[in-house]
Amino acid sequence: MSSQFPEARSRRLRRSPELRSLFQETEFTLNDLVLPIFVEEEIDDFVPITSMPGVMRIPESKLASEIERFARAGIKSVMTFGVSHHLDASGSDTWNERGLVSRMSAICKDAVPEMIVMSDTCFCEYTDHGHCGVMHGNEVDNDRTLANLGKQAVAAARAGADVIAPSAAMDGQVQAIRRALDAAGFSHIPIMAYSTKFASALYGPFREAGGSALKGDRKSYQMNPMNRREAVRESLLDEQEGADSLMVKPAGAYLDIIRDIREASRLPVAAYQVSGEYAMIKFGAQAGAIDEARVVRETLGSIKRAGADLIFTYFAMDLALAGI
Repeated sequence: MSSQFPEARSRRLRRSPELRSLFQETEFTLNDLVLPIFVEEEIDDFVPITSMPGVMRIPESKLASEIERFARAGIKSVMTFGVSHHLDASGSDTWNERGLVSRMSAICKDAVPEMIVMSDTCFCEYTDHGHCGVMHGNEVDNDRTLANLGKQAVAAARAGADVIAPSAAMDGQVQAIRRALDAAGFSHIPIMAYSTKFASALYGPFREAGGSALKGDRKSYQMNPMNRREAVRESLLDEQEGADSLMVKPAGAYLDIIRDIREASRLPVAAYQVSGEYAMIKFGAQAGAIDEARVVRETLGSIKRAGADLIFTYFAMDLALAGI
């Protein structure tokens, strides 16, 4: 065989670690990662989440010290989820200015003012039925829920939240929140829309983490995982309503959707590596089936490669401590 065959040799750029690093196309850093946290009121100590090894519910009394610890490690942003002991049919504690949603934002900003605090804006952890809004019979009442989302968003912004992140999957929620924020003098507060949120089986561990009371499912308002065109439409609708950034949730099983939305919009795109994705990696590593550190980097890299600008991941602190 001729020594000149083949002329194109892709392996030339893979020959050494230095060459591979030089020609690597996709990078992610701590600047690209957001750490979701669970904060429980009226408890004294951390509560391990058995289905999410290494993740714990943070006692509200220890939230400030945890935020300081995250900041020292290099974490730049957190998403707050509350585990409330004050449930009712509408989730009214969320717009109480002395309620858990407000207190979480205030504690985080007081502890580390430069930490970007994103307030998950929903009701599933604050309702006694576990759904994401006000119930009317067996259905969530979309328009009654919109008014409450606006009130929750204003309360969080008033307490210091930097970003409002509506995840309730209600039609018109971005527009309703934008109008409420603007009317209350918070026109400068951005909205990160959970704009394409699928009714996924990968949320299972989150239910334990958040103490969800849900019976049934959310398929009537979250998206069908099999729908690709509708996924893009959902995000573009949120963009039209005034979203400042978009999100795909979950991430790993929806890389095609991330890419579709990246190509359809010029807004920043985030993706959420959800609790089930985290658990599969953790339990797979515990079983000796995979190398956790390598799989974490590979999965997050694939999400970034697909087009995400930001990634929500429970691995953020692990990566920070490892020096990413």
